[in-house]
Amino acid sequence: MTSRSDAQARHQYVLPFKASPEAIRRLRRAVRAELSLWGLACLASEAELVVTELATNVVRHVGVGSAAALVLDFSADVIRMEVHDESHRVPCLAERGGASECGRGLQLLSAIARDWGARVTASGKVVWCDLPRPGVAECVRVRRAGLVLSGYGELSEGDAVPPLRHPRAQEERATALIVDLLHWLDAQGSDPEDALDRAQQRYEADLETAA
Repeated sequence: MTSRSDAQARHQYVLPFKASPEAIRRLRRAVRAELSLWGLACLASEAELVVTELATNVVRHVGVGSAAALVLDFSADVIRMEVHDESHRVPCLAERGGASECGRGLQLLSAIARDWGARVTASGKVVWCDLPRPGVAECVRVRRAGLVLSGYGELSEGDAVPPLRHPRAQEERATALIVDLLHWLDAQGSDPEDALDRAQQRYEADLETAA
């Protein structure tokens, strides 16, 4: 049974499910549809990845057929995604750092989310993940680009790519990354100028959506 509530600027959506691969596919579709209703379709791809990881952990570590529930809660500048299940075992700190096998997928949450965590409840536990609303300073695309740029400096080795110490250095590193990507596209037989045009169009479309 699905439930939905609205209270001023807050929206909440609750969807109980039985853990299974088929249920995960239904959850992804439900998340995309609900975010579209809230005017947040631009977050659908990231939200689908999050719900896939959270629900997959229920299948793997609680069991197929176990009772669970997805909760989406949107208020102010953040969307909280929660998955409740019947197990009291919460992800350990090693898993949060990606040191254990069962924690490798949780690195995804750290990469695209503002924050995530887990807590024990009366009936089991809840694992939650916060996605920032587009338009706030810490948006998903900005966080994702920041992660790429952080690793790009290490890959560039002796190239003239400055450390990220001030805005000008950040701009230079981002420019160097774009140049490398254009070379990569050319090597694949693609048209770099066409890719730049399409990227600009998508960027402008994102700005219009966030306005």
